[in-house]
Amino acid sequence: MSVDELFFIFDFTNFIAAIAATANVLRSQRGTSFFFFIYSSFLTDHPLSAMASGSKPQVEQGDSDLVVEDDKMYRNPTEVKMSQIVLPCHANHRKELSVGQLLKWMDCTACLSAERHAGCSCVTASMDDIHFERTIGVGQVVNIKAKVNRAFNSSMEVGIEVSCEDLYSNQQWKVCHAFATFVARSTRAEKICLKPLVPCTHKEQLEYSMAAERRRMRLLHIDIMKDLLSNKTFQWSPSEEGQNEQLTVPTEKTRVESVELVLPPHANHQVNTFGGQIMAWMENVATIAASRLCNAHPTLRTIDMFHFRGPSQVGDRLVLKAIVNNTFKNSMEVGVCAEAYQGEESQRHINSAFMMFEVLDEDGKPCPLPPIRPEPLDGSRRYQEAIARKKIRLDRKYIISCKQTEVPLSVPWDQSNQVYLSYNNVFALKMLAARTKWTLSSEKNNVRLYTLEENQTLCFRIESEVNVPAARAFLLLSDLCCRPEWDTLQCELIIQVNDDDFIYHVLTPSVSEGGKVQDFILLASRRPPCNSGDPYVIALRSVTLPTHPPTEDFNRGEMLCAGFIIYEVSKSVSKISYYNQTNPGVLPYISTDIAGLSSSFCYTFHSCSQYLLENRTRHSVLSDTEI
Repeated sequence: MSVDELFFIFDFTNFIAAIAATANVLRSQRGTSFFFFIYSSFLTDHPLSAMASGSKPQVEQGDSDLVVEDDKMYRNPTEVKMSQIVLPCHANHRKELSVGQLLKWMDCTACLSAERHAGCSCVTASMDDIHFERTIGVGQVVNIKAKVNRAFNSSMEVGIEVSCEDLYSNQQWKVCHAFATFVARSTRAEKICLKPLVPCTHKEQLEYSMAAERRRMRLLHIDIMKDLLSNKTFQWSPSEEGQNEQLTVPTEKTRVESVELVLPPHANHQVNTFGGQIMAWMENVATIAASRLCNAHPTLRTIDMFHFRGPSQVGDRLVLKAIVNNTFKNSMEVGVCAEAYQGEESQRHINSAFMMFEVLDEDGKPCPLPPIRPEPLDGSRRYQEAIARKKIRLDRKYIISCKQTEVPLSVPWDQSNQVYLSYNNVFALKMLAARTKWTLSSEKNNVRLYTLEENQTLCFRIESEVNVPAARAFLLLSDLCCRPEWDTLQCELIIQVNDDDFIYHVLTPSVSEGGKVQDFILLASRRPPCNSGDPYVIALRSVTLPTHPPTEDFNRGEMLCAGFIIYEVSKSVSKISYYNQTNPGVLPYISTDIAGLSSSFCYTFHSCSQYLLENRTRHSVLSDTEI
């Protein structure tokens, strides 16, 4: 018998054994016979499609994946799907899918989507924060969907959605979602310039628009960390918290170091170490570090951004290091990094991430964790940084991840959460503008008033075209201090956060005679277009400042979502739309217009148009060069 035949028999025997083990697990759980059905539409001639489990990513083929847009059937050309049945070899000690294995599948699917758009090889640059909402058991099916949201110069953002399917009950649920950044790589020396992505559906247009805002957050993440660490509020230590040293666990007890030799099966089709494999190895050592702290099997809940700082090749020795940085009552943060070297060369930093673990009791509730005792110098630094990252995670959860109905109207502003407030500000306005069921309520002198009633909220939109270039209109309307020249509002600039974000104190006259003047503290976030065809955006929302608390002289109002979106109709004409998601404090100003009893909106917008026409060339407080 030949060597090839022996290897074939060995692989086939292992495959049958894996299926038999899965059947035994499901039979013990269900008490019924075991049947399963796998459907795959294989991508042909693709090096990454040769997965060890035998299942390959597929392009959407079912009718349910088609989208009807403008009475036409449409399928996203970059969308790729992978479906995997979880076998015992993919599971951990709890008979649940290993997070490391899931990360490999997610990275593989996203890479195929990126390469479909780029038309060349792509490498993983980063993967944003991931929160795992549910676990996946043996015998269940993992469905992964990836598609390119936006292409920049040589990089692109890929959105990834992961869901789970139970073949017996026919139930499906969401597991997690993530955004990954991939960079196109040419086999030649020249840099690749990606073709622009053209969004077709309303959902794609929204993701396309917000991809630029998410990119902005990634680039500012390091600055946010520096600002937090320089803040004395976060300079805590275990001794200040009154911890009993006898009850603390030294961090050195949790330190893990492991070496992996990168072999050809660990490489991608570019002979670099597969990014998903590196993430899986990192998750493995992080789990070991967490287990040493709690002497139990932890559950991974959240991963902070994976950031690939350099490539690794076949033959590298990959050194993986993990240690518990801090504990927070029911959760712990584990820092993990990957470094590579060959021969006598010094170690190269490849990747780093931070993972949050919990220990669950029999009822699935988090257990309290012992406090840690960090080592001097580096241990204290990691301890402080973990506190800062927790603050960032809470800001993201509180400001970005909440549904709009769950977000309080006014959120406290500080420098550390500014990026996330700004993101939420722009995102909320673009979400409002993307809605489609607007109803024309009235029209006068080419000024149109639209309303939208949805989820027990009333929104309105006022729009008109003006013979002013879009860039100039954007510059003039961005400066709220000039608002009194065409409106009854009074505006005072409180803080210029940066070139694109400002905080104003705004006064509006009372609707009722003899009533108090209403005031607002508003965050204004302006965004010029990233590409041709994108609109100019000026988003407004309420925030709170400790320096400007409510007073008896004014009736403090709140605004959840408002602002201008300006489109370029031609070089000299722009379409200006003003949006507002009303609340009891705003509704009295527009209710008579919506009811058709007044047309004050028309006069206000006409005044705005006259102001823009009269100041087509006048210099504004906000410089043109800033745009």
